[in-house]
Amino acid sequence: MGVHGLTTFIEGNNLFLLDVRFRDSRLVIDGNSLYFNLYLKHGLDRQHGGDYDAFASILYQFLSALEACNIQPYVVLDGGIDPSNKKMGTLKQRLQSRIQEAENMAHGRNGSVLPILTRQVFIQVLIQKAIPLVQCPAEADWEIACLAHQWRCPVLSNDSDFFIFDLPGGYLPLNYFHWTHLNGKASHRYISARRYTTNALCRWYGGLNQELLPLCAVLTGNDYGTPKEADTLLALIDASMLSRNGGRGKRNAHSSRIHLLLCWLSSFPSSVDALAEVSRLMGADSIGGKKKGKGSLRLQLQAGMQEYHIAPDSPLARWFSECKTPPGRHELPLPECLLNAAAQGLLAPLVVDALLMRKVLLHPQVENSKQLSSHCSATAIRQAIYGILLLKGKQGGSVQGTQHTGNGRFSPDQDARASGLQTQVSGAHVYVEELDRLHLNLKNNQVEALLLKSHVHLDTIGQAPAKVHLNALFEVLRVSQSAMAAVPPHLRLAVAVTGFWLQEAVPTPSQPQLQALILGMVYGELVSIEQGGAIFSQCSFPQLNWSVERSFLRWLDRQRVRSPRQGMHIGAAHSFSQWQACLWSALCLNQLLLLPLPEVHLSCLFSGTMAHGLVSYLKEGGATESLLPESSFSRHLYSTLLHAVRNCDSKAHPSSAGRGKGRGREQGRRGRGASGVRRGRGEGRRGNEGISNRFAVLDINE
Repeated sequence: MGVHGLTTFIEGNNLFLLDVRFRDSRLVIDGNSLYFNLYLKHGLDRQHGGDYDAFASILYQFLSALEACNIQPYVVLDGGIDPSNKKMGTLKQRLQSRIQEAENMAHGRNGSVLPILTRQVFIQVLIQKAIPLVQCPAEADWEIACLAHQWRCPVLSNDSDFFIFDLPGGYLPLNYFHWTHLNGKASHRYISARRYTTNALCRWYGGLNQELLPLCAVLTGNDYGTPKEADTLLALIDASMLSRNGGRGKRNAHSSRIHLLLCWLSSFPSSVDALAEVSRLMGADSIGGKKKGKGSLRLQLQAGMQEYHIAPDSPLARWFSECKTPPGRHELPLPECLLNAAAQGLLAPLVVDALLMRKVLLHPQVENSKQLSSHCSATAIRQAIYGILLLKGKQGGSVQGTQHTGNGRFSPDQDARASGLQTQVSGAHVYVEELDRLHLNLKNNQVEALLLKSHVHLDTIGQAPAKVHLNALFEVLRVSQSAMAAVPPHLRLAVAVTGFWLQEAVPTPSQPQLQALILGMVYGELVSIEQGGAIFSQCSFPQLNWSVERSFLRWLDRQRVRSPRQGMHIGAAHSFSQWQACLWSALCLNQLLLLPLPEVHLSCLFSGTMAHGLVSYLKEGGATESLLPESSFSRHLYSTLLHAVRNCDSKAHPSSAGRGKGRGREQGRRGRGASGVRRGRGEGRRGNEGISNRFAVLDINE
């Protein structure tokens, strides 16, 4: 949520924010606000797909600063869409705005769209550092406020709703939380911050009753919208105050709507009295002589105020003390195993949204807006997710996959019938509405849920053997277990996704783009070894000559694009965005299947600035053979990963034979033809840098 203009209003009066030396305390953290703030404030790359290693490093520093000051963080994350749908209008507006921002960033202009995997990196680091964490079913503001109220500790956020909640421990705005510069002696470190309390605000307005602040928020307008009659009411309030002061109102042209409301509300002892005055001013719940009945302004205001009512017992307190799934305002119809995963942040909000709302929001990326959205390359993965959640039944007629039609609907491709995805035996079709980009406009696509051959379903997902879940994952990604045998377990999902991406991406990924991705994975493993975090117990790699490996590691690091506008190639950006979209959807599927493959360590997997820099180097004639030291760990790992990607064919699933090569390109061409998207230069054909055979390229001397 967020109250329009309230942050600017509070920051404009220094008396509302008091300097504090913060230490020795619990701290309830708004997780979404924190990862947005850390990523944006530190100027990390957003144009080239993100630098997740740099983001993880900053998050580690932040957590170390809290530890040095004896501050115990408790992180609370938003979940999916509010089931009431009250906020859908605001969510659509934000999504449309981010589509335009991503387009601006693609052309070297500013924007605040975060890379798609930022949230997952954030969660992984918190879990690794054993930071208490909970993911709420929907928006978490109310749960955060209730927990902080019960514990009487501050909230750390950048959400202006916390200026309204009654928080005994106060609210610490992130913009004034100076954690990068610790003060005090070693044993008494503290963070300089500024704390807000509703008491300070209410004192300034003559002892205003705190229970009236929610009414101010609702009339001012928040993410749930503003009542249509609010402007009329505010005009009447303004006239009433002028009349009360004999036409000599204290308000001047620079006074704000918030100031006007607070002055007016300060004259009432309670919200009951204020609402009664609202009814009187608006003509006893009538406007223009027409009765509004149950839809009256008064009822709308009361409902909006209820969003700020704090429960005496926090539903999250038990989770943090006993690790028991908290009862929330929104119950999720999930098996116990998935309820726990969701609360731990190990089940993506997309899964919950698809199940509860039959609607998902797809995160915009920096890509070529003249082509189909990068998320189209991962449609088949999401269809499998929707099928697991929403379909039951025996194996039905087979379909190849999807094609994008002009009316925004993804329908079964009738030209080929060799897929592992199955339709419902009853013949009834189930669709999930995806909100995605078409050109620069927000588009609603109806995407069909499809069954897997393995018949994994939500009702029995907790009882199925792990092998069944692994087979289901490999079925969707079209990979055999034998192809993954030599790959380190923690990289198998990334390698399988890379093979899937080669089959699905439109246009076909270039040779330098694939090389850059695999070199980035090698870089991540070298960094992990250097930091003492890599284990290759199941892999036969040669003895490390660390001086050689370190030299190669430093060379890779120097290839990073150093300027936001340097090395920005829209074709490469679009291709890497498709890869990240495939990985994001595959992460969601892997979580839904209870992690048959280990979670990918994302901060060691991909760096957008490095990938773009390596593509530029390789396109200028650089060769991987000359880069990789002979008989080195790096060369061996590169060769192993490359060989596995080449083998990510559909041989393990004969029923899906032939669906890989050309299927993504056909989907893309049909989508463009139906919806009128113009082909870009070189689109639909292979140029000098294209891959003529997606699985027989990039040999090095092994």
